[in-house]
Amino acid sequence: MTIQAVFFDMGGTIETFGFTRELRLKATLEIQERLRRAGIDLQMDNEQLYEVIFSGLQRYKSWSIETLDEFPPQQVWCEYILPGYSVDAAKLAGIAEDLMLFIETHFYERKMRPEIPAVLEAIKNMGLKIGLISNVNSRGQVPTNLVEYGIRHYFDPIVLSSEYGRRKPDPAIFHYAARLANVPTSACAYVGDRVVRDIDGARRAGFGLAIQIRHDFEHGENDAGATPDAVIENMTGLLDILRAASHQPENVTSIGPIRAILFDAGDILYYRPNRGGNFKSFLRELAIEGDQHHREEKEIFYEQAYRGEVTQDQYREEILRGYGITQAEQVERGKQALEDDDNNVEFFEGVKETLLALKEKGYLLGIVTDTANPLHAKFNWFERGGFGHVWDSVVSSKELGIRKPDPKIYCAALEQLGIDAGQAAFVGHKTSELEGAKTVGMTTIAFNQDPDAEADYFVTTFSDLLKLTIIS
Repeated sequence: MTIQAVFFDMGGTIETFGFTRELRLKATLEIQERLRRAGIDLQMDNEQLYEVIFSGLQRYKSWSIETLDEFPPQQVWCEYILPGYSVDAAKLAGIAEDLMLFIETHFYERKMRPEIPAVLEAIKNMGLKIGLISNVNSRGQVPTNLVEYGIRHYFDPIVLSSEYGRRKPDPAIFHYAARLANVPTSACAYVGDRVVRDIDGARRAGFGLAIQIRHDFEHGENDAGATPDAVIENMTGLLDILRAASHQPENVTSIGPIRAILFDAGDILYYRPNRGGNFKSFLRELAIEGDQHHREEKEIFYEQAYRGEVTQDQYREEILRGYGITQAEQVERGKQALEDDDNNVEFFEGVKETLLALKEKGYLLGIVTDTANPLHAKFNWFERGGFGHVWDSVVSSKELGIRKPDPKIYCAALEQLGIDAGQAAFVGHKTSELEGAKTVGMTTIAFNQDPDAEADYFVTTFSDLLKLTIIS
């Protein structure tokens, strides 16, 4: 697909960076002073405080690389930098963001690559959108440095792991950025210095191009992974790549009037063979009957979770509270049982092969899903199924705050794909969601459907999609 948007990494890409121990020890003096002004005296000299901060950040870094979660600064300071110290948590929380911003701007010597302004101006003149996706713990470092460099106005959107809550290479953060830019993921290019974070992440998300720029910094981490589409030494080398990729002719004439196929996720791509089995076993162990008490309360929290008004963790706690489960150990076990049930997915026969075939034919593929699960969980399932990279748009009720059959949720996907409703088909199983797609103007295809579902086409196996006249 023709490239329509270019996303950049920040550290090592827009800017180069490095550090010395002397630089960091000097910065630690100011951190010491900021802690004292907040009423926190750790009774340490400067060397001791530096070692505490450095080792804490290393522990957090190792954990975040493994989990891809990004904690807020106050949690990093309390749980990783100063655990076990007698510190007023409220005082620490009040300055944690400021401390992390100071660390990220003063523990490194950062310099913008000198060619960046001219390159960004050239990309803008090509008519391409420009965005940024960065792993960073503070909310202020990236905007602060972009303003300092005089290039803040080029970037929209700016997606930070500190705000999104997940880190590269999680494909969810790449999809989120593409949706904010309103561009199909396959029409996005990503430029970064790290293979394991930037190139792998862009590949897993299905970005059209993944380009590595060299950065002379020893991270001390494994950086093996996918092969970049190109490796450049200077950012000016990006321009010829983008000129070629942004003027490729669209190959759409061979696939007919339908250009995109959107899917519901649960009970279309996958099913749960033992739905709720782990939680039922957990309740039996506690001699609790799985009755229908508190049905109205459950429905309220169910709706809130699916609209992203409460977290999935809060939703699970409310379910347990409805059964009278409040002991901490039992709550944790119950939440684990609910999580295990969510992750117990099996894919319908032919899903992977069919999706790959549709992608090969040139169709845009998207998901419109009502879910309380965060997108990174679903991408974990899709990657396990071998089709995590095929999606051009993933629209979730949890992120948008609206559910099917509201026309807005379908239109969000159509707008990102850049097509009209008449150019798209929707594959669903629920009567209401098929009706919603029909109301918007999409062709409807029913699979694994409700008994009373109405649609333009019906398929009995997933691979039958390839036999439909509107597709074949």
